[in-house]
Amino acid sequence: MSEVKDRLTAGLYGLGWGVVKKLPEPVAVALGRRIADTAWKRRGKGVLRLESNLARVVPDATPERLAELSKAGMRSYMRYWMESFRLPTWSAERLKATVDVKELHRLTDGLAAGKGVILALPHLANWDLAGVYLTRAQGVPFTTVAERLKPETLYDRFVAYRESLGMEVLPHTGGSAFGTLARRLRAGGVVCLVADRDLSASGVEVKFFGETARMPAGPAMLAQHTGAVLLPATLWYEDATTMKGRVHPPVDVPRTGTRAEKTSSMTQALADAFATGIADHPEDWHMLQRLWLADLEEGRP
Repeated sequence: MSEVKDRLTAGLYGLGWGVVKKLPEPVAVALGRRIADTAWKRRGKGVLRLESNLARVVPDATPERLAELSKAGMRSYMRYWMESFRLPTWSAERLKATVDVKELHRLTDGLAAGKGVILALPHLANWDLAGVYLTRAQGVPFTTVAERLKPETLYDRFVAYRESLGMEVLPHTGGSAFGTLARRLRAGGVVCLVADRDLSASGVEVKFFGETARMPAGPAMLAQHTGAVLLPATLWYEDATTMKGRVHPPVDVPRTGTRAEKTSSMTQALADAFATGIADHPEDWHMLQRLWLADLEEGRP
């Protein structure tokens, strides 16, 4: 049964890549909204999880407000997919007209100083669009890590898609990613990591919207090992045609403490920066999975 499901999933993504990018843009936008609204009305596990997560972000929200946020969140999530399927057709001029990143000089200053730069982001708005903006509109190549997906053909297609957009993509599993990322940073390169959800057993516990969650240690550890600049970044959809972003002040390596203590402090600083961006634009946070330890331990839906 799982094999059939995997094949169906791969087929649906293949349909998206093959068909959506060929649709007239108004048609693709309308299709994405229709899919989002249908999924929201069905109240499946992903929608319920999104609402549960948003309840922590907006603790004083009424049930009606949470429903509004989750509906807007599903529309934002499908906008991510519709845009991503179409990104290979976007020109550098369109990218520059669509994306506006505040404080981008923090990235370019780090590179000009001869240091590697780590950009750490949460699942806000469209991180693939931000990546293509860097590679095509700003001429800044970078390396990233991708979660292995099932079936393997789907993962391979994701990797090929992102590499076609100018990104170097490493598998999250396999053990060699950290060393390769460190080498890229020591050579003065850029590493971009989506870092608000831990996918390993070595995550760091942080306080996130008042409760304990676990986030990956990788960004903080890479900064300590390589001397690279660690920059949190957040994104949001400004309107129907514009995505904005902000590069936050660097997270410095503490001068004292053990390696574990430094990693904990730096990861908490990332979580705080992420929380600021998510609180300002909760509808653009695409977190449809369990995140907080209380949910993971209790197995809530």
